[in-house]
Amino acid sequence: MPIIEVKVRKGESLDKALRRLKKRLDKEGVLQDAKTKRYYEKPCEKRRRKEKLARFTNFLRNKREKE
Repeated sequence: MPIIEVKVRKGESLDKALRRLKKRLDKEGVLQDAKTKRYYEKPCEKRRRKEKLARFTNFLRNKREKE
């Protein structure tokens, strides 16, 4: 897991630095990865989840092509 650093700039409030940190964590998918690894997922469940996501993205892609 990469180490993510956000240095507080001169005159910057901690709220803004925290916001930048959260955006960076979200962009790199660290929080999403932690949520998925919180519990063990059986291989068949993982496969079903990926297939469901693929069907949904194909549905959206087909919907856009028809418009």
